Amino acid sequence: MPDKNLAHRFLVKPHTKVRLRDWDTAWAGTEPLRNLKGDELKQEARDAIHRNLERLSNAQELLWASDSHALLVVLQGMDASGKDGLVKHVMSGLNPQGCQVNSFKRPSDEETEHDFLWRYAKALPPRGRIGIFNRSHYEDVLVVRVHPEWLDKQKLSSKRGNSLWEHRYDDINQFEKHLIRNGTVILKFFLHVSKKEQKRRLLERLEDPAKHWKFSAADLAERAFWPKYVEAYEDALSATSTKHAPWFIIPADHKWVARLLVSGILTRTIQGLRLKFPELTNEQRVALAKAKKVLANG
Repeated sequence: MPDKNLAHRFLVKPHTKVRLRDWDTAWAGTEPLRNLKGDELKQEARDAIHRNLERLSNAQELLWASDSHALLVVLQGMDASGKDGLVKHVMSGLNPQGCQVNSFKRPSDEETEHDFLWRYAKALPPRGRIGIFNRSHYEDVLVVRVHPEWLDKQKLSSKRGNSLWEHRYDDINQFEKHLIRNGTVILKFFLHVSKKEQKRRLLERLEDPAKHWKFSAADLAERAFWPKYVEAYEDALSATSTKHAPWFIIPADHKWVARLLVSGILTRTIQGLRLKFPELTNEQRVALAKAKKVLANG
């Protein structure tokens, strides 16, 4: 599990300007891991992720039992950055009864009749549960910014331009602050993949029949907007990484690195809440003693 200092390495400090070119997409772990190669590296990475998931499972049980906090995990990243695979691997260590995943596509006609945060608010996890947003409320300052024509369906009464995005950043920050005040812990991860690695993964989908279903022509079309997406992400990360809801820029060229870091940060965050199992009342203790006696004599 990454220690506090290592996790801090990938944290976007509030009020700092993000330049994605300054963040390494191909970071390959701490020195002991970098010295390993091939199958040895893969096995060590698998073992480390497994240890994280065991700790995360225990932390989730405590989150569920205490019923005092919810955890919202926000995943964003370019196409083929590994969001789906990360959800699959992290979910493998969780009790599905205490976890929910939402993936957000283009808004429906009903959703566009409401403010842009409405559909996300409906999907928030209740106390005791972990909610994962695979894409999120940030789509409305990312893909919509790259494709401003999508604003036509939102029937906005306000003027467009740079002020629109500034207002939405503020709306998002206030929305997240409200959630924090009401017991939701928010962790936001940007899976930072290079354009070269994205190309390799998209080609892999085309060359492997078992992965053809994962390929979308839209992914290829969006690749042409790479510079605009970089600019949109830089501005959004800079404006919305706050003390109460921080962004982590996770190197994603190596999938195992992203999974190791995210699973570790999730675990450490829940453990940091210092949650406790509910204390039993006197009546409950008496009932348990009676039940134990009945079972012992049965």
